[in-house]
Amino acid sequence: MYKYSVIVKGIERRLTDCGYQVTILAETFEKIKSMTATTSLFIVYLPGGIAEDAVNLNHLTHIHDTVWESGRNMLLIGEKKDRTGLMKKHPHLENFAWLDRPVKMDELQLAVEAAIESGSKKKILIVDDDPSYAKMVREWIRDEYQPFSVTGGMNAISFLLKTPVDLILLDYEMPVVDGPQVFQMLRQEPATRDIPVVFLTGVGTREGVERVMALKPDGYILKSTTKEKLLGYLGEKLRRNAD
Repeated sequence: MYKYSVIVKGIERRLTDCGYQVTILAETFEKIKSMTATTSLFIVYLPGGIAEDAVNLNHLTHIHDTVWESGRNMLLIGEKKDRTGLMKKHPHLENFAWLDRPVKMDELQLAVEAAIESGSKKKILIVDDDPSYAKMVREWIRDEYQPFSVTGGMNAISFLLKTPVDLILLDYEMPVVDGPQVFQMLRQEPATRDIPVVFLTGVGTREGVERVMALKPDGYILKSTTKEKLLGYLGEKLRRNAD
């Protein structure tokens, strides 16, 4: 947290009573990196008004980048009114769970359990320039998988060089660097060449599908698909890859 408080002490006590080993870091963010190997979950208690606080935003960026690069999970606790502004300035935070203040201890316990369980799930990266669509897909698959999302092709490459995933859902049509270009870069990079890539496309014509499949991805899904069909498809695809 940014400053130790009575509320933080209560959070520490509740999690300890639940059987968790809890370590408190107050304003010593440089220690986070050394703790990533032995920490299942980082809980960040945010100060009020953080969306407009440049200094604290810089601290949060450091925390996020350290946790992100380690492949660990994070739970953010903050004021509800700050969330929208914070996510606009730091959209990657959408990849982590959020709990509104004031903290209700029963909700905290459930959020921690869910976040730790999520860390053991198969990881799926959604690459789409439409953040609204990516958010919808994240919500669809969150119960079964640990979803991440980025809004551009080069962001996907940077993310994957730091955080391995089990499958990539890749938008076909994107500005600057489109899906086929990203796919080719992924196949040329030793760290990403073996990750299954499934194209997300809004083009359902025969010619469009043939154009997608000519790249020899691991599959394609039309964006008009339903939640149930998407989950069924992902489950089958990941089971086949595991065999």
